[in-house]
Amino acid sequence: MHSSVLLDETMGLLDPQPGGVFIDATLGLGGHTEAMLEKAENSRVVGIDQDLEAIAIAKERLERFGKRVQIVHANFSEIKRVAADAGVTAVDCIIADLGVSSLQFDSGLRGFSFRFDAPLDMRMNVESGGETAADLLETLPEEEIANLIYGYGEERFSRRIARKIVEKREAGDPVRTTKQLADLVEKAVKRSPRDKIHPATRTFQALRIAVNHELEILGQFVADSIDLLKNEGRLAVITFHSLEDRIVKQTLQRLAGKCFCPPRIPKCVCGAAKIVEVLTKKPVTAGDDEVNRNPRARSAKLRACIKL
Repeated sequence: MHSSVLLDETMGLLDPQPGGVFIDATLGLGGHTEAMLEKAENSRVVGIDQDLEAIAIAKERLERFGKRVQIVHANFSEIKRVAADAGVTAVDCIIADLGVSSLQFDSGLRGFSFRFDAPLDMRMNVESGGETAADLLETLPEEEIANLIYGYGEERFSRRIARKIVEKREAGDPVRTTKQLADLVEKAVKRSPRDKIHPATRTFQALRIAVNHELEILGQFVADSIDLLKNEGRLAVITFHSLEDRIVKQTLQRLAGKCFCPPRIPKCVCGAAKIVEVLTKKPVTAGDDEVNRNPRARSAKLRACIKL
């Protein structure tokens, strides 16, 4: 059974209490929800996920909790609507684990991993009808592809990769599979054998973020979550790369009263207001034991706050 990253640390910061109302905004395979329901008697969890395959597995895992858990097929950005539909007006704890689940990475059909040759899809919600990663590479101009890979993947060879993608497209053979893209990036980048990560890792990350609009909705999600919390309610967010972590960090800092306006502006216009206390001055990261058990935990960062 899938084990959630930083599970003990997350439960310690959230401190779910008996009779509480909790939201798992990224249910995945149900690890955080299971831990909260086990720790807090007579509690209730509303679980949100956009992946129907993950929801099916989570339902089976959580079946023993009966009506204590309610699962909704939606994106975490819809947390306020989901809460309202569930009759929830004030929440004790909210957790969001923003990583791609092992189910998605290990699937040979979804296009998240270059370990399998699969259609280049990358949609977390395949029912959405939205553009796939292959669609983006087939339609975006070269400059936009380069900017996307650089901006979301922090890939310094983004222009070289974009050029190769467009050259292949113009030759009548657009990139449509994970193997095609991984091979193309590997030839374009030519990294040193000493590099620990595959040369296509950053490009795949960038496309996944773009396809699912992950960064565009993150800051508002944090603010919406805090709106839903009761006084003394707690929010915990786990991120897996620097762009996500920066958004969460800065949003929490602003909501803890830190002003991000330029120093010459006489009045704050960034919306800073002290409505939370940040519980993690530095992000919590996985220890060596957890990283050895689950190498994907290496990049996980956990931040949390309490509503004042």
